[in-house]
Amino acid sequence: MMIRFVLNGKEREADIREDAVLLDVLRNLGCSSVKCGCETANCGLCTVWIDGKSRLSCSVLAAAAEGREITTLEGIEREAAEFGSFLAAEGAEQCGFCSPGFIMNVLAMARELEDPAIDEIKEYLSGNLCRCTGYMGQLRAIQKYLKSRGEGPACG
Repeated sequence: MMIRFVLNGKEREADIREDAVLLDVLRNLGCSSVKCGCETANCGLCTVWIDGKSRLSCSVLAAAAEGREITTLEGIEREAAEFGSFLAAEGAEQCGFCSPGFIMNVLAMARELEDPAIDEIKEYLSGNLCRCTGYMGQLRAIQKYLKSRGEGPACG
């Protein structure tokens, strides 16, 4: 079955099996930032944007991508690097395995929520698991990033 979609701003097509999940199709197309970490839709490592909204690509059938706009970390490298510098400054990147999915969700949150409180940030990112950090460095990085964009409270 052939599907056509926009991937990181470029028209793409893929010949897929009917039961293929989007995660596998994206990885086959070279999007190595999209990772499988749990196979249960609980870790957030496979987060992509579908038409601008965060979705777990491991739980989306690839056929659902037909005619949609898919964005991976490879498609927003400049924004991702900007936020990544805040993570690094707070020592919150650790091994980096969870970073692509986490960054995708943080950047989606920055677009969707206006001046989010700390509890809103935690709720928005509750599906992103990190095995290296205690999340405090990540939260500080998010608050500083949002403040730098004029969108969030000062870090306390």
